[in-house]
Amino acid sequence: MSGAVKQLVSFIVDDLLLGLEILNIQEIIRFTDITTIPNAPSFVEGVVNLRGKVIPVVDLRKKFNMPVKEHDNSTRIIISEITDTTVGFIVDSVNEVMYIKDESMEKAPKIALSIDSEFIMNIVKLKDKLLIMLDVKKILSKSEQESL
Repeated sequence: MSGAVKQLVSFIVDDLLLGLEILNIQEIIRFTDITTIPNAPSFVEGVVNLRGKVIPVVDLRKKFNMPVKEHDNSTRIIISEITDTTVGFIVDSVNEVMYIKDESMEKAPKIALSIDSEFIMNIVKLKDKLLIMLDVKKILSKSEQESL
């Protein structure tokens, strides 16, 4: 008997292999010019104009307190909907679409679920590494979402 299968998009931020359910992703775009917004939270890179819609862009390296890196040809922006707001997330690179069986997923250990990492939904066991599955609705706190 096989369990349900989730479709994930895997991506890299620093040296982490991360994933989001494909249903939570509207599109993935190449890195583009971002307009800085004065007094925005430190992890908000600014806004982009995507087909006439102004979208706030969050740098996941800054959000996760990782070293900042120059954007390059691999840098992508993952466009996602959080509550009623469209948000872009800057990632180092996007890998692939993966099909993950439920039995390959485990809840994150309690130590990983501190107050500022409750956005970790599951840990996915792959052949030779682990993938951290993110809950797109919890990457930003309620107050952070309201400030966008």
